[in-house]
Amino acid sequence: MAQSLAERGHQIKIILPPWDSPEDSATETEVESVLVSQARLPASVPGLFGLALSFRLAREALAFGPEVVHCFKPKAYAGAAAFVLWYAARLGLTRARVVLDTDDWEGTGGWNEIGGYSPVQRALFSRQEQWGLGHCHALTVASRTLETLAWSKGTPKERVFYVPNGWHDTTLEWGETASARSGGKSVLLVTRFIEFEIQRLVEMWKQVIRQIPGAELWVVGKGLSGEEELLQQIVEAEGLGQSVEYLGWLEGDELGRWQHGAQLAILPYEDTLINRAKCSATLVQLMASGLPTVATDVGQNREYIEHGLSGWLVPPEDSQAFAGGVVSLLQDEQLRRRLGQRARERILTRFGWHQLVEAVEEAYTIALR
Repeated sequence: MAQSLAERGHQIKIILPPWDSPEDSATETEVESVLVSQARLPASVPGLFGLALSFRLAREALAFGPEVVHCFKPKAYAGAAAFVLWYAARLGLTRARVVLDTDDWEGTGGWNEIGGYSPVQRALFSRQEQWGLGHCHALTVASRTLETLAWSKGTPKERVFYVPNGWHDTTLEWGETASARSGGKSVLLVTRFIEFEIQRLVEMWKQVIRQIPGAELWVVGKGLSGEEELLQQIVEAEGLGQSVEYLGWLEGDELGRWQHGAQLAILPYEDTLINRAKCSATLVQLMASGLPTVATDVGQNREYIEHGLSGWLVPPEDSQAFAGGVVSLLQDEQLRRRLGQRARERILTRFGWHQLVEAVEEAYTIALR
C-alpha cells in the first residue's frame, strides 16, 4: 500500500515500534521512496510503557507534518495513538486527519477469545475497537464482514472503505523447487492453527489418503498455544505420520521454495466470526504465485476465489467435500494449471495494489473534507 501510494506521488512515512529488532530503535531507512522509522522504545516501566510509546508514536507522526495519519489496528498502541491524534485534531492542535484501519475483529467473538489476553486487556481492546470505529475521519476495512460490522456500530457508510489485502510485486522468483518426494501429490497448508479444528483437518486428510495413497501434506506454521504439537500427536495416532510433514514456521524464499514445489494448497476454515472478518494475506500470496487452492467458502475466501475458475471452494464443516476437492485437483493436472493461471491473473488484475490504492486515496480525500 505504501509503495503504491508513493508511486502515485504521495510522501509516505511508516512509523512502527521495533519489537523484533530493538537494536534498530530510533533509526530511519528509505525503502522504494517510503520512509520507514523505527520508533525509540521507552523505558520498560510497568503501567507507563504503553502510554509513553503511544504518545511517542503520535508525536513522531505529527512531526512529519502529515495531512493524514493512517493508524493500523484499533487496539493497543496504534489504537491509543489514534486516540491521541483524534483529540489533538478536535482541540485544533493539528490539522492532520485520522484514518483508522482494521483487518480483524478484535473484541467479543474475535481475537479477545483466543489471544490469551488478561481480563483487563480484553476489556481495553474491546473498548478501543468500539471507540475507534466511531472516532476517525475515515475507516479502511480489510473484509466485507468488517465493513458490515462497522456500519452496525454506527460508522457512516460514506466513511467506510473496503481495502482488502493486495499484491504489489509482479514477479516471483523462488530459485530451486522443493524436492518432489510425493511424486506430484504434495499439498501445502500454511496456517496459524486458529482457522480450523485439527480433528476435522485430520479426518479430511484420511479421506484423501484413502483415495490417493502416497499423497503428502506439508504443514507450515506455528500455533498460539502449541497446536502444531497436537496435530502431530493426532496424525501419529491415526497412522498418518508418513503422509504429513511438519515444516515449522517458514518465511520468504524458504517458504517460497516449498510453495513452488507443491501441486496445490489448502485453506480449511471453520465458519467463525474471526474467519469471516479476517483477510488472508496467505491466500493472496498463494494465488499470486499461481498455486491452485482449495478453500472453505467462508468470508473473504469467496471474494478472492471464483469457484471452478480461480480456485476451488467447499462448504464449511464438510470434510468429505473438502477431501473431494483436493482429490479432484491432485488427479487432474490440466485443471490445476488452469486454476493456478487464472488465480494469478485474478490477483494481479483485480487485487493489485495499483488498483486497491484508489480506495485508500478516496478514504484520505473524505477524511480531509
